[in-house]
Parts: sequence; structure tokens; C-alpha cells
Amino acid sequence: MPQQVLVTGGAGYIGSHVCKALAEQGVTPVCYDTLEKGHRWAVRWGPLERGDIGDGERLDEVFARHRPRAIIHLAGYIEVGESVREPERYLHNNSTKTAALIDAALRHAVEAFVFSSTCAVYGVPQSALLAETHRIAPLSPYAESKARVEVALGGAAARGLRAASLRYFNAAGADPGGCIGEAHAPETHLLPLAVDAALGLAPPLTLLGTDYPTEDGSCVRDFIHVGDLADAHVRALQWLRGQSADGRHEAFNLGSGSGYSVRQAIAETARIARRPVPHQVGPRRAGDSPRLVGDIAKAGRELGWRPTRDLSQQIEDTLRWRRTMPR
Repeated sequence: MPQQVLVTGGAGYIGSHVCKALAEQGVTPVCYDTLEKGHRWAVRWGPLERGDIGDGERLDEVFARHRPRAIIHLAGYIEVGESVREPERYLHNNSTKTAALIDAALRHAVEAFVFSSTCAVYGVPQSALLAETHRIAPLSPYAESKARVEVALGGAAARGLRAASLRYFNAAGADPGGCIGEAHAPETHLLPLAVDAALGLAPPLTLLGTDYPTEDGSCVRDFIHVGDLADAHVRALQWLRGQSADGRHEAFNLGSGSGYSVRQAIAETARIARRPVPHQVGPRRAGDSPRLVGDIAKAGRELGWRPTRDLSQQIEDTLRWRRTMPR
């Protein structure tokens, strides 16, 4: 493993868990973040360098100071609905700016580049389980922005970069020790919204659509614990560094391999919290696929990775975190 890794978006939800996982392996994570969406309190395991991924000069300064041999790229906007309303903003921030980061990686002879992608690149599923070979057909500008970066990394591989795109399914949960967790403003993810509604910390949850072609009419999603995601990033980094010096780009699904509908997730939250989850029904959100459940065999085979914490554990950790998180 390299001594230092540049983690863009390291002050965010997934990024802070990745930084913690790296530190546990004896690696210093250099957090590169604007703090537009991230939090200073989440930077605990290495230095913070404030900067934009689209700023080539600032990136050169950081590379000169820390000399990281690898990048884990998690910086970006993540709200599907907002991307539909502001498509150009998302494409510029997530795709165009990442091109500058890839250029910096090539300039500074980075050995491994791990990218935070999304299962949303698949669009409407053509099979019950989505494998990495499924067609790429994004339904939202958010998903399109991620797909464009994957294409750019494929091009960079021809110039010698070794890269892995990790296609997350639905990240959930929090650090079991309670020191970091999800803290978006506004919050848009299902489990923290359901937990907050159950605890009386937020208004009733809005269930976005009940007329999907699924068993109970609500979307079906594959929930994966953020700690398991963090572990996969470390494994992907190790895997890339073990490959030949030739450039390459591979995609890996990161999920649990099981699907739960939104209604089922709400019911499980109520059971674990021992109180109802107040909710109301709203219209569908533009850009949402009816069902996204991952085939995770490739990550198991190539990275030696498997998820270890189920939906119940994710909800328990979310409950613990939401009761004590900074607000």
C-alpha cells in the first residue's frame, strides 16, 4: 500500500469512512475537499487540503506537498432529483472537473485511481441482478455524469492509468463507533429520512412513488453498509497496485446482492426503532429506476470482497448516529 493516498471528497459521508479504513491499514489519507458539502469534523485521520478537483494548479500544489501515489475520487454532487433540475451544473461539476483530476493523475504518475461511480448508470434493469456487463443507459444527469467519467477513465487507461470504477448501490449505515456518519443538508437518502421521521427529528417521510412495476409498487433497492463500501475501496486500491504496469480500467458492483422495497425498508426501520415511521405518499422522482439490485460476484472474485453487515445492522447504526450527530 502507498504511504499516502489523495481522497477527494474525504470530508463527506463515504469519503470519511474511506479515510478511516485507510488509516486502519497504516495509510495516511490526504483529504482534498472544498467543504461545500463535506464537514471539517469528519476529517480525523489525515491532513485536510481545501481545493476543487477542477483546479489543476491547486492539485499540482497538493501533489508536490504530499506526493500521493494513488487517488480515491469521491468528490461530486449526488442528488438525482437536483440533477434533473440542474443538469449542466451536475455534468460540469462531476464530469468536466474530474477530467482535470485525471489529467493531474497522469501528470504525477499516479499508480492507482479508484472512482466512486453508481449503479444508476444501468438505468432500467434488463435482468433481475445487474452485472457489470449490463448495458449503460443512465436515466438522470447524475448517472450520466458518472458514466462519462467511466468513459474518460477508459481513455486514460490507454495512456497508462490503472483505474477501478466502483458502482455503488444504496450506501447506508454509519461507523459502529458513532464518530462519523451521514450528514447531508438537505438529506435525501431513505434510511436517515426514515430514522429521523421515527425519532421525531424531521417531518414525515415522503414515499416517492407507489406505482412502479414491483411487488408492492415502491422502488426496490440494494442497501450496502458504508463500512463495507470503505473496505472495498481499500481492496480495489490493493488490487490495482498488484496489476501489471499497463493501464487498465475495470468496473465493480458494490451491493449486497439482495433487494428491499422502500416499503420493506420503512417497515424494518419501524421494527428496529420500536416506533412507527410517519410517512406520506408522493409522486415519482424523475430519474429513478424501479429496481436496482447488484450481481456482486466480480468484486468477490477479483477483490476478495463481500458485504458483512445486513439491512438491520445498517438501520441500527443509522439510529445510533442520528441520535448523536452534529446538527
